[in-house]
Amino acid sequence: MLKLQQKKDGEASPRTGNQKKASAAQLRITKDINELNLPKTCTTEFPDPDDLLNFKLVICPDEGFYRTGRFVFSFKVGPNYPHEPPKVKCETQVYHPNIDQQGNVCLNILREDWKPVLTINSIVYGLQYLFLEPNPEDPLNKEAAEVLTNNRRLFEQNVQKAIKGGYVGGIYFDRCLK
Repeated sequence: MLKLQQKKDGEASPRTGNQKKASAAQLRITKDINELNLPKTCTTEFPDPDDLLNFKLVICPDEGFYRTGRFVFSFKVGPNYPHEPPKVKCETQVYHPNIDQQGNVCLNILREDWKPVLTINSIVYGLQYLFLEPNPEDPLNKEAAEVLTNNRRLFEQNVQKAIKGGYVGGIYFDRCLK
């Protein structure tokens, strides 16, 4: 009975503004975004500036196999952030040992090694590192990993063919040059 009275009292008390209270995930993502320290090869895009929980990261590597490409990742931050990592997908089809054809990304801090102390900045640097040092030891695209391990020159040719738009191993890749 007392709880019901408190609720009624709360509803009856005057409210300032019509804003909902920000969730813990919204507060944390706001802090993370305000503290972002993007490398010069990365930019963020917010399709809806009022929705910080859904945004895009664009990576344009300036060295390594992928130096001529432009790769877009979507971030979806869930209500349990920072206790759960955001869902990150690569929207650009890419020939990469750690990114599959569905855009899933194999990055340990997006899975088993996630900790609430990690930030969006940590993920940005992790994704950027995947383009500088693809990891054939933990692949999602096993064929690309095998080529990287056995024939680096062919791997580089395949990456360039994919970035320029073309077929690699029977799969067509859209052009994604910067």
